Amino acid sequence: MVYDVQLVAPDGRQYRKKVELAADGSWSVDGVAICVDAVSLQPGLLSVVSAALSFEIRRDDSVESGSSESILLVNGRPFTASVIDPRSLRSRRGSSASSDGPKKLTAPMPGKVVRIVAPVGTVVEAGQAVIVIEAMKMQNELKSPKSGTVKKVDFAEGATVNAGDTLAVIE
Repeated sequence: MVYDVQLVAPDGRQYRKKVELAADGSWSVDGVAICVDAVSLQPGLLSVVSAALSFEIRRDDSVESGSSESILLVNGRPFTASVIDPRSLRSRRGSSASSDGPKKLTAPMPGKVVRIVAPVGTVVEAGQAVIVIEAMKMQNELKSPKSGTVKKVDFAEGATVNAGDTLAVIE
């Protein structure tokens, strides 16, 4: 799973990182593999060791920071953090989403494309299957977010995809 992490340091510096957690438990930050050992000591308290560095990360629930942000105390220093999970973006796109313009069909999880149900040029209805991906030995049918025509398919059958990858474009 890929997360978009945004941090604001106490001095106002802003950091934006792409953090990926692979199925085997390995981590990468902005495409660079890192070795991390993280243990939850109690709710809201995490002990993290990476290389020769050690961090205590505590969520500060006493400070109001806004609905989508959290205050994290990293070794006692406050950071404002927001994490965007691609799975939560899917759930926020309700039926109220406009059907104007092209819509991207994205992979909800890492997996393998096992079948392209609607190739380029196919006219599809909202909710009609477009691509089937396999993840953790289960096949998931990904459906069109709107009625239209499949304009682009970015992956061939057998291709490996990551969470958040654009699989197809429907216009």
